[in-house]
Amino acid sequence: MKQLQDPSSNVTVRVVEDDPVDIREVDSKLVRLARDFNAKILTNDLNLNKVAQIEGVKVLNINDLANALKPAVLPDERMQVRVVKEGKEAFQGVGYLDDGTMVVVDGGRDYVGRDVSVLVTSVLQTTAGRMIFTRLQNVLS
Repeated sequence: MKQLQDPSSNVTVRVVEDDPVDIREVDSKLVRLARDFNAKILTNDLNLNKVAQIEGVKVLNINDLANALKPAVLPDERMQVRVVKEGKEAFQGVGYLDDGTMVVVDGGRDYVGRDVSVLVTSVLQTTAGRMIFTRLQNVLS
């Protein structure tokens, strides 16, 4: 907050303590205030995002921004990942990239705690994040 208040930041910060008493739900209060102040809402809350869009208030979704900044991963690309747990399906292992992206490793169940080389088979992008589905190629360590 201190950096945003620095005059050289070119950002105007104003603390608003208005509380529309005719509205009970917090999300609706935020949407009303955003509309009253001609402001955008920055959130990672999907329900608030939907309410604001319905009311015509512009929303910047933090998850969408984070996903847009993640490097693209394409089928047939090779990568390395540490298998940290068993997957839901038989023979699956699960690992995570540094950015928190879940990597499902087909054939990785027996390699929990080990680094493996995998081949990307598909990528699933959702509003909650990205999942990368892969097939085990080699065990590295």
